[in-house]
Amino acid sequence: MRILADENIPLVDAFFAGFGSIRRMAGRSINRAALEQTDVLLVRSVTRVDRELLAGTPVRFVGTCTIGTDHLDLDYFLEAGITWASAPGCNARGVVDYVLGSLLTLAERQGEELTTRRYGVVGAGEVGGRLVEVLRGLGWDVRVCDPPRQARETGDFVTLEEIIAECDVISLHAPLELQGAHPTFHLFDASRLAQLRPGSWLINASRGAVVDNAALRELLLRRPDLQAVLDVWEGEPQVDVALAELCQLATPHIAGYSLDGKLRGTAQIYQAFCVAQGLAPTVTLDELMPAPALQALSFDGSADPCDLLATLCRAVYDPRSDDAAFRRSLRGDEAQRRAAFDQLRKAYPPRREIDGVRVHIQGDNDELTRVVRGLGALLG
Repeated sequence: MRILADENIPLVDAFFAGFGSIRRMAGRSINRAALEQTDVLLVRSVTRVDRELLAGTPVRFVGTCTIGTDHLDLDYFLEAGITWASAPGCNARGVVDYVLGSLLTLAERQGEELTTRRYGVVGAGEVGGRLVEVLRGLGWDVRVCDPPRQARETGDFVTLEEIIAECDVISLHAPLELQGAHPTFHLFDASRLAQLRPGSWLINASRGAVVDNAALRELLLRRPDLQAVLDVWEGEPQVDVALAELCQLATPHIAGYSLDGKLRGTAQIYQAFCVAQGLAPTVTLDELMPAPALQALSFDGSADPCDLLATLCRAVYDPRSDDAAFRRSLRGDEAQRRAAFDQLRKAYPPRREIDGVRVHIQGDNDELTRVVRGLGALLG
């Protein structure tokens, strides 16, 4: 069996070496010629996999080690009899940690208390749903908008218009849907962006085109009261430099780039491939997952809950370092900036997740315990 994998997918050898030969390529370089001798294709979100790429090739399994599938032509896969798999939820915790770190930065810079804000989460799938769980676990006021889920189930959902009217923090976690019952392309267009409440914070860690980037740039020029955090961009790896300069935090599509999430994604595709082959998995992620460098933190029972939250979140991940590295990359000509965008992702340093840290509280303090449990860290 001949396997071609994006060079940024970790543990490919550990999981797939027993199935055949493995080649690696940069995700944006994978082309039809490379697939003429390929049976299994393993990609990430930068590779568009469609009829043009696959027709006439021997590829019969496509696995994307990402939660999103907007880069896959699923209709063609069905037509061609190609089995496929994605990794839903693999990086959900990493994105939650990114949002928490971003909120702490915004609160610090704006002189705000996070407990006084009302949060709107747009898209409550694997990632958004996890974020809602954490924010509510912290006791914060949260509204949720997810029309597809609302159509399928009962629940405490509100409309997008209510989110915009009532929330002063909006975090976007919707998939990119170009058509269908609930399209999300430019979901936040010029009209909706103009309706944001004074002093609102907008965070986009979903897909770049969920927000009209040009409209957001023009709005931020007119309304300095608004604060934006963007991890995703229209036209990646090309980035609107003027928009990035107006953002409080700007990063190169790394919100979910925790080491745990990337390894989890490979493991999920491996398990799906075993199912497709009618084989029992013989490799487990537990035996391959490295121990985190930070394993425990200890706080006295007299600690301030806000200080505990900030210390724990930033000990695991602080997006300001990624923001600084990204801003340094926005130099040179367009070709240099595009290459720098991909290099930042390729050489991304290991980052772990909050739920892998054990927190010990010396003495009884119910409020500290609630914060630790709300964040999802281990207690005791």
